[in-house]
Amino acid sequence: MSDVILFGEPMALFIAKDEGNIDEVKNFKRSLAGAEVNVCIGLTRLQHKVSYITRLGEDPLGKYIKRYLEEERISTEFVTFDKLNKTGIMLKSKVLVGDPETAYYRKDSAFSKMKAEDIEAIDLEGVRLLHITGIPPALSQGCREATYRLMDRAKEKGIFITFDPNLRLVLWESKEVMIEVINGLARKCDLILPGIEEGLILTGSSSPEKIADFYNELGVNEIVVKCGGKGAYVRNNNESYFQRGFKVDKVIDTVGAGDGFAVGIISGKLESLNLKESVIRANAIGAIQVTFESDNEGLPTREKLIKYMESNV
Repeated sequence: MSDVILFGEPMALFIAKDEGNIDEVKNFKRSLAGAEVNVCIGLTRLQHKVSYITRLGEDPLGKYIKRYLEEERISTEFVTFDKLNKTGIMLKSKVLVGDPETAYYRKDSAFSKMKAEDIEAIDLEGVRLLHITGIPPALSQGCREATYRLMDRAKEKGIFITFDPNLRLVLWESKEVMIEVINGLARKCDLILPGIEEGLILTGSSSPEKIADFYNELGVNEIVVKCGGKGAYVRNNNESYFQRGFKVDKVIDTVGAGDGFAVGIISGKLESLNLKESVIRANAIGAIQVTFESDNEGLPTREKLIKYMESNV
């Protein structure tokens, strides 16, 4: 039985071994990508039991991903295979400064064919927390309906819901639809994790206070606005404060930092930490992750996390 359930698309990730544009690089190393799978990996490394709802192509990359999940001790009970549609792929460049170039190949992927009825077979008994991101509802109408249904089922059972907007405008049919759907989903969650730039798109303001006001008015009780390396702004039961981040000497890759932040928040909830303690942990994991190249390579074990936090007080 798992404490946490996540829903999303894991992709086979190919990271360039050399600097340069993706179209120019000849050598890549294989790994795994996907916001939700990053969170899964981070949670299992902190010794939490996690289940992952997804669909993979019945192809070599799908088999690779399932094996990868099992090696990370993520439950694959709700992983299904599609004989007709393929596993999604992501390419990423290597950079020394700034964000890497990325390319996605996920249109009509196996996961994008999921529907609301697929959610009915998911056993939510004993689940304490559901984590949702804004990526699945962007991939297809079926995935959108499945996301709504999963959140509704969790609400019916009193399961705590965390929501990371994780905006990917390129995946949506329009900016207007994206804003409408994401804020509609936000109404169903207990805790939301928008980034400061996402907040500007979704609420019309880059002020952490006004972003928090907006989601409070939608009925969200806990809001944590991610402010990058500076830290995070927290709103919880009318208490508001800014929690500073951890100093990072050299940023290697910012991809996956937000997922690491979510790991800190979710694990804190599962361990009955207060929100301030959870945000401090979230800041720490995000800071660790940006010093690694892979999307999830830097996600720490409990021992590494404790050591990092104790040495960076």
